[in-house]
Order: sequence, then structure tokens, then C-alpha cells
Amino acid sequence: MALLAVIAWGSGVYGEQDVLGRPLSNGPLSLPYQRPAPHCRTFSSPLVEKVIEDLTSRMKDKDLARIFENAFPNTLDTTVRWHDGKSAKSKRHKIGNDDDGHWDGAQSFIVTGDINAEWLRDSTNQLAQYQSLAKKDKSLERLILGAINTQAEFVIESPYCNAFQPPPPSGIPPVSNGQEDSVHPAYEPTRVFECKYEIDSLANFLALGNQFYKSTGSKEFMHKRWYLAINTLLEVMDEQAKPTFDPQTGKFQGNEYLFRRRTQAGTETLNLGGMGNPLNGGTGLIRSAFRPSDDATILGYFIPGNAMMATELKQAAEMLKAVGKSEIAKQLQTRGESIESGIWEHGVVTHKRYGQVFAFEVDGYGSSILMDDANLPSLLALPVLGFIKKEDKVYQNTRKMILEQAGNPYFLEGQAFGGIGGPHVGLQHPWPLSRLVQAMTSDDDDEISDALKAVRSSSRLGLVHESIHVDRVTEYTRMLSLLHSAR
Repeated sequence: MALLAVIAWGSGVYGEQDVLGRPLSNGPLSLPYQRPAPHCRTFSSPLVEKVIEDLTSRMKDKDLARIFENAFPNTLDTTVRWHDGKSAKSKRHKIGNDDDGHWDGAQSFIVTGDINAEWLRDSTNQLAQYQSLAKKDKSLERLILGAINTQAEFVIESPYCNAFQPPPPSGIPPVSNGQEDSVHPAYEPTRVFECKYEIDSLANFLALGNQFYKSTGSKEFMHKRWYLAINTLLEVMDEQAKPTFDPQTGKFQGNEYLFRRRTQAGTETLNLGGMGNPLNGGTGLIRSAFRPSDDATILGYFIPGNAMMATELKQAAEMLKAVGKSEIAKQLQTRGESIESGIWEHGVVTHKRYGQVFAFEVDGYGSSILMDDANLPSLLALPVLGFIKKEDKVYQNTRKMILEQAGNPYFLEGQAFGGIGGPHVGLQHPWPLSRLVQAMTSDDDDEISDALKAVRSSSRLGLVHESIHVDRVTEYTRMLSLLHSAR
């Protein structure tokens, strides 16, 4: 069963005729129409409109059809803050007197929606459902190409950072995140919105290019700036593979990345002077200071993030080998295989009730965290990421563990809604995203149907929410368009 699903935060820009949400859907929920008026949309694609019309006309569930109609185009409707589809030969975005290719070619700034900043992870996922259409729609192809080029510039300049300000050529002024952060390496706040180092941010940079090449066959993004971003990514991996103590002398050797925030929330900063808890060496794993939820890791070897990185490195290696870049392809393949081996050696633990399962986080010393979080990448989403087949025994054990309260402290249930949540929004707000991933990783028709019904019934405003209160579907955090492509 194919599900369409991506995360995109709506910007709240709606036309006058849409304020009342008319026309309502013809289903029992009477869901409102939530698209901006055409003249208020930030990007448009006739092909996307055709997909919406073709699919919704064939859907029997008119409430689910309305959610798709609202959510599928939401990234284009509300979050393309700046786009220039120019060719690579254009130089009009040159900054200063450098002739190194800064901001050359198509550029796209995709904001996370309710915040005027771009997260690497979010923008990759916001564009994912359009990748398969890009070959047939030149405007979509240029939009995604621009997003790859823009992400490359972000990675080159501040590879440890997760969220970025508008690019200088856009002319859009930067905004403050209102936080008091002390970060090493230092960054320029007019270029960076937030600098939490998350391994999946870099994995999503790889994923954006991998998906684009697979869908279009285009090599236009493989220019010197993209290769420089790849090399920068590899340097970060080298730095974050180092243990806390020198394996030869046993002496403390610190870490290249430190993060401290003035806050009353322990999940918003790192302990031990901004370094986080000690990690052992020789694991093959890569440290991640923060999770995709932007919460701090407890044990720095975050397994879902490492799994995504291993998968994207190997896919990028295949892509580069196909275009004749065998040397760098071999580097990426080797690194991906090393991380994958580390996951199987250090990230699989034996649970007395569930048997062998994937841990959420480990430290290489034998300690592990057993849980899952709704944000992607997650343990539940390992087959969606392409890391493992959903029939795998260890995955099935893990899936059983994290989809019940006895095994996952963040599996939350109540009278109105249930699913996986996370520490980011507390202990009473599971995420509809987790129910969609549950459906995407199941072959059971009843389980899939129950998950979709739960998401549909909780989406009373015609868009899917970030999280829902377990006892009251009218109490939610943020309104999202949650629609992500997986087949």
C-alpha cells in the first residue's frame, strides 16, 4: 500500500476565500480547505495540481482526500521563501570579489514554515514528495536543484549547524532565535539560525542529492561547491568519530564541537561543559550531539541517525561510481559500511522481554537507551530509511518494543489518540507522524487502516498536527501538513 507523507510547517498565509475553509469536504468530518489563494502561494506547479486532482477524484474517503489536497502542495504553497532558477553559468549572486562559485546556479530557500529559517532535515523532507515529479516538471527540477545548491553552501560554511538564515543573495533579513548559546566552532549569527549538531542534518543533505539524481538522472548539482560540501561532511565525521579519551594514552581529548545554552530545560543543552557524556572509541559510529527533535542526546551514538548516514553514504557512493567518480565513491562506501557494522556490533542489545533489539542511543561502553522518538530518523522508520528490510527479526522485535508502553517510555496512549511522542513536547502529546510511519512499516491491513483513521480523525483543521493530546484531539501543538512519500 502506497502512503504519501512529508513534514512541512504551514506559514499561515491564506487568501480571503479560504478564511472560512470553504468548501468543506464531503466526508463526515467536513474538513476545511486550507490552501492559500493562488496569488498568495509561494510556488506553483501545474503537475502537482494535476496529481492532486487525479488522486483525490479517485479517493472514496473524502476527508482523507481533503487532507491530501491541503497537505501535498503545502511546501510549495507556503514555504518557498526565495528561489532563483538561474543556470550554473550565471554569476549575479557573487558575494564579494571571490571567484570560487559561492551561490552560483539555481538557489532555493525552503523555510520550516512558522519560523523564517531553513532546517536541513526539514527542507529535504519537505521536497521529498516532489522528487518523483521533477523529471516531468522543469520548474520543480530547478526548485530542488536550487535547494541542493543552497544546502551545499550552508554545509560548507557551518557544517555543525542545523538551521540557517536566509542566504545573503536573497536580500531577506535574518531573524534572531532569542537564545543565549555558546558554541564551538563559532558561527556567524546572520548566516545561522541555530547550531545544534545533528548527524541526520548532514545525512539529509546527502539524501536530497541522492533522491534528485535517482529521480531525474541530472548531474548538474555535482559541481565543485557540492564536492567541497561532501569533503566538509567527511571532515565532520572524522572529528565526531573520535572517542572522549585518547585510546593510546587514556587522556581526555575533548571534542571539536561544544554547545551550551542558557536554559531551564535539560534537553536544550549539553552537560560537561557543552561536550555531552563520554563516548568510547573503535565503534565505527559517529557522534550526534542532538536528536532530530533538536533535543540533546543522552548517549551520543544516536542509532537512527547513524543508520540514515550509513544508508545515504552508500547510496551516494553508487551514484558517484555511476558518474565516474570512483575514488570518492570508494571513500563513501567504506565509511557507510563501517557505520553499518558499528550499528550491528554496538547498537543491537538483548532485551529480557523482546530479545535482540536496536537501541536508540549507545555510548560504546555497553550502556544503552531503549526508547523511540516520533521524529525522523527513528527506529520505527529504519525500513523507510532503507537501512533494513521490515521483515528483519531484530527490527520486528524492536518494532514490537517501541509500539507499546511496556517497551517504550514515549509510547503514549489516552482516550482520544495514541502513538509515539518524545521529550520535546512532553508526556501527553504523541505525534501523528508516528502513526503514519507505523502504517508505512506494516503489511497488516487492519493496522494500516487503524493508523490512517487515527490520523484522519485527529486532523480536524484539514492539516495534520505536530502532536495531539492523548485525551483531546482539539488540543495540539502546531499545525503541519504531514504528507511523506514512500512506496
